[in-house]
Amino acid sequence: MLRMLRWFALPLMLAGGCLAASAQTWPERPVKFITSQAAGNATDIIARVTADQLSNRIGRPVVVENRPGGGNVIGTQAAARSAPDGYTFFLATAAASVTDPYTFKSLPYDPMKDFVPVARVAEVSFLLLAHPSVPVKSLAELIALAKAEPEKLTIATDGARRFSGMIVAWLNRLAGMKISQVPYSNMRQGVQDVMAGRVNLIILSVPAATSPIASGALRPLGITSARRVVGLENVPTIAETFPGFDFTGWMLLAAPTGTPADVIDRVNGEMNAIFKDPGVLKRIGDMGFSTDGAGTLQQARSYVEGQHKAWGTLVREIGMEPE
Repeated sequence: MLRMLRWFALPLMLAGGCLAASAQTWPERPVKFITSQAAGNATDIIARVTADQLSNRIGRPVVVENRPGGGNVIGTQAAARSAPDGYTFFLATAAASVTDPYTFKSLPYDPMKDFVPVARVAEVSFLLLAHPSVPVKSLAELIALAKAEPEKLTIATDGARRFSGMIVAWLNRLAGMKISQVPYSNMRQGVQDVMAGRVNLIILSVPAATSPIASGALRPLGITSARRVVGLENVPTIAETFPGFDFTGWMLLAAPTGTPADVIDRVNGEMNAIFKDPGVLKRIGDMGFSTDGAGTLQQARSYVEGQHKAWGTLVREIGMEPE
């Protein structure tokens, strides 16, 4: 019996030694960031900046793999099912992490259980914009017009169950107005329709809105974040009209649950250093993003948990049922 126990213990000891060695020598090969968004959009841009910086620090390539589709489900599922070996991370969005669980009846993963928050990455504010033909120059004027002509105004969104759609639903409720949503599966078409005057309004991220604002094709009426945005200081926040209104898109680096703890610690430390670098901060700021740093592992987890709770409250308040 003793010999048998020793025989069973040996593979376990060897396996434990291999796991420890793999964590201590990380990285031995390229690292991958999976995103659930298409190439070229805000999440993809920030993912590539972050990947490049991390690659410089760890001395290995960090590649970005775009897995769009299914309302974040395809990419999130791929990341959740990845081997928890420290070589695959998920560049998660607020939608994939905290809103989808409330808008889908079922998901093939649980973002709160299947991932470990590693580091906060960046936030991006959104703008409420109008076509110049709409006779308003402020949120107050928009509300007055919408109330005077109920359901006449239209706004392009990425769908009632997506970020901009839920913001519009919440604004409608807060202001007591009825602006009709025109949902788009491809927001590029939505932008084109608003710029052509076929739709009155739209909500876009600051990076996506910069060019149309500069050209005069779209007029900014308000910002969804609690603070005004650098470069757009003359645009008031929606919170200045409705205190407490604070909705931003955010990105967070997460790892599949089970990833070696010391690898997670290492990546968290590297990310902290990255987001303290003045050059990185300037580059992110120039693109319309902001960051308060990666934070500690506990801070990252607490942030996600807080956001999960807040979005759950919002979904219930607007009466949205999961599908």
